[in-house]
Amino acid sequence: MTFTDKPKGLQQSLDQESLLHQMINQIRRSLDLQEILTTTVSQVRLFLGVDRVKVYRFDTDGSGEVIAESINEQRLPSLLGQRFPADDIPQEAREMFLLAGQRSIVDVANGKIGISPLQSKETGKLLRTNIHYRQVDPCHIQYLKAMGVQSSLIVPILDCDPQEQSAKPKLWGLLVSHHSKPRKVSKRELKVLQQVADQVAIAIAQSNLLTATRTKQEREATINRVTTLLHKLPTVQLQGALEEVITAFNGTGGRLYIEQSQELYTWGDQPTLPYELDNNIIEQHPIWQNWMAECKEGNIWATTDLYKEPYLRVLALAFRSTQIRGLIVIPLHDREKFIGVLSIFRSEFETEILWAGRCEKNQRQLLPQLSFELWREQKKGQSSEWKPEDISLAQALYYHFSMAIQQQQMFRQVQTLNANLELRVQEQTYELEKSLLFTKVLKQVTEHIRRTLDLQITLQSIVREVRPLLNSDRVLIFELKSKSVIVEEINGNWQSVLGANLPPECFPDEYTRLYYQGRVRAVNNVSTASLSECHRKFLQSLQVQATLIVPINIGMEVWGLLIAHECETPRNWEDAEIDLLQQLGDQAVIAIQQAQLYEQTCNAEAEARNQAAQLEHTLHELQQTQTRLIHTEKMSGLGQLVAGVAHEINNPVNFIYGNLCHASDYTEELLEILRLYQLHYPHPHSEIKAALKAIDFEFLVEDLPKMITSMQVGSDRIRSIVLSLRSFSRLDEAENKRVDLHEGIDNTLLILRHRLKANGDFPGIEVIKDYGNIPRVECYAGQMNQVFMNIISNAIDALEMENRSKRDKENAQYPMPTIQISTRISADNSRLLIRISDNGSGMTEEVKKRIFDPFYTTKPVGKGTGLGLAISYQIIVEKHGGIMECISEPGKGTEFWIEIPVKPPATIDR
Repeated sequence: MTFTDKPKGLQQSLDQESLLHQMINQIRRSLDLQEILTTTVSQVRLFLGVDRVKVYRFDTDGSGEVIAESINEQRLPSLLGQRFPADDIPQEAREMFLLAGQRSIVDVANGKIGISPLQSKETGKLLRTNIHYRQVDPCHIQYLKAMGVQSSLIVPILDCDPQEQSAKPKLWGLLVSHHSKPRKVSKRELKVLQQVADQVAIAIAQSNLLTATRTKQEREATINRVTTLLHKLPTVQLQGALEEVITAFNGTGGRLYIEQSQELYTWGDQPTLPYELDNNIIEQHPIWQNWMAECKEGNIWATTDLYKEPYLRVLALAFRSTQIRGLIVIPLHDREKFIGVLSIFRSEFETEILWAGRCEKNQRQLLPQLSFELWREQKKGQSSEWKPEDISLAQALYYHFSMAIQQQQMFRQVQTLNANLELRVQEQTYELEKSLLFTKVLKQVTEHIRRTLDLQITLQSIVREVRPLLNSDRVLIFELKSKSVIVEEINGNWQSVLGANLPPECFPDEYTRLYYQGRVRAVNNVSTASLSECHRKFLQSLQVQATLIVPINIGMEVWGLLIAHECETPRNWEDAEIDLLQQLGDQAVIAIQQAQLYEQTCNAEAEARNQAAQLEHTLHELQQTQTRLIHTEKMSGLGQLVAGVAHEINNPVNFIYGNLCHASDYTEELLEILRLYQLHYPHPHSEIKAALKAIDFEFLVEDLPKMITSMQVGSDRIRSIVLSLRSFSRLDEAENKRVDLHEGIDNTLLILRHRLKANGDFPGIEVIKDYGNIPRVECYAGQMNQVFMNIISNAIDALEMENRSKRDKENAQYPMPTIQISTRISADNSRLLIRISDNGSGMTEEVKKRIFDPFYTTKPVGKGTGLGLAISYQIIVEKHGGIMECISEPGKGTEFWIEIPVKPPATIDR
């Protein structure tokens, strides 16, 4: 095909204008791109008078397809619908079509190709139509000859998005003219074809815009329909919404899974998990759940071939029996919490591609394609690609489905709460009443066990109390040793099994081991339960339909079984009933142990009598040793008392002794003066006056009463100390009698007063007494005073030792050494509480554990015997039936807690 500039007259101009006019009218009249292209190739072929005009469209993989064609009387074969490989049009030619918008004219006869660019390579400006000829590749010549073409004209068709001004044009396709004979192309024809290509580009842009608009409208309509179904009250139409979504995506199936309620909505083709995956619902499989846990909020996952995805490598087995291949997964979230998943499926299909000649897979054929015989390529397992508009629709549906599911769950929760509120109140009331009955029965059984040591009576009481509470037909206790029923309680006319023996083969050793491990067996239906045939027949012979068995374990062995029978019908045993029977089994263990202990005690009593004579001597020696220990400690305490009394008595005795001689002299002088007064009365003699003056009579008269008063105070002091010593030791009161313990505490403090006072190295000890209103207590007063003496003396020793350790630290501020004594009576007026505490250094846990051990002391050698607290503990616990405890921590002082009964029990050793 050659180029000519010669005009062909007015007719060509009219034809040109007519062609463009028809093209423009067709674009305005129709929005169907295929119809426009079909009309275009027909009009262009008539305009050019050539054998074939076609529109060639490029695909994303580089290959191309003839989508519109017009042929003149079948002079050339039809290529409509046929594909050509990507290598048929080299990449550099495509770039020139796109960058320069060039047109190419091939003259096969002369072996030349004419290039007509629209832009100058040097300046980039638009050029007037001009053609540059050069020799064409022989391969291309042979290619065209094989097609029967002698001349061709190719004009590129570009596509540019009108909505994006900055978007670069893309090479959409080619407008191609083929002629079976050599032919010249005029500048006017080239210009007209370029104008036609520009009009086709406009039609393509309009078609794309129309398609996008329709897609958007369909998307919005789909969202509106789905939203209406999802927010329809009172019931959300999830099934209908799912079907609507599947239809909108052109899917063949889909499913909606809700995590909280484990609900599954399905429609269309569905996957089926094989049995070896241990689950019937794919969304509940661990691999699927782990996958969903990794998905972030708002992420949409889509694939055209699920068999190629690593996430679905295991789960793909579920899709083997279906035609499903394409999959889009929409994880649903509520505030980042996974609440469900929406999945849409697309089935696979086969595609048939019509190639213009057999297409080889090599990069480029070394020889030109000589045959364009139609070749059909079959592709199986194909699936439609998920387009951006599909992903956009999925993102919009994500929000609506998530919100609808959350609203549905909230609505169901409120509805369930409202519907079940009264039922829950009734159930709780019933459970409370039942629990009170259970508690009452347990209390009755416990009290019965405490009242009697007769095992048979106690076990009979257990079955008698529990049968009506369980509302069962029979309750019994089976003893394993005798393999028989020892007690039972029956309701109705059911046969008695008292004394019945269980066949040995029906109770193997394996049962014993399981019951020892705490096995509780609840058989709701004997006919269907997993029992040995022997056991089942034995129960059926007793007319048992359901049974509840609780073991009675004592020590390392199974003593027996507590069993409830239901004979009328099968029964579902409740957890509360099982728990009650277990607790009664524990009470039976206590009763059996008490009975066994009682029996052992009776058996041991005879043996004890035989050993009494031998133990009597040993007991006598132990009593003597104990007495000596108590006496030794008491003497130690009395030694402290004597030292204190001596210290207290010394000053008043010296005071009295020092003033007695003066009192004697004063008395003699007064007597002498009185005698003189008698001789010389009423008028004193000068000698009397001199004597009065010599003895300072006025002073003597004034001082003598004071001396007598001082002597009286000293005498009273001596009497008080002596009385305190007598009251403390209680040597004349060895028997148990009612005393005022406040008096004993005060006397102890009086005796220890010299140790409480301050001196040069010791600031003294403050005693805080917090006495309550307590009655007189029946006790051994002397021994109780000994306890007070031991505890208070130890407190003083501890405070003095701490004071010595603190003196080494200069300028340190320490609290005043304090001993606090508190007395209270219990709420039921039966016991007296005495608390004696100090703010000393306290003691460690190791020391506290051993303070009541005989001969254990923390004092230096020679300062203590280690018997004081041991004897005090014996006096409180053994002599008075009380409690003595020590509460102490390092750095927090020490407190002794003494609790004794106001009236001692009869078991106290007097």
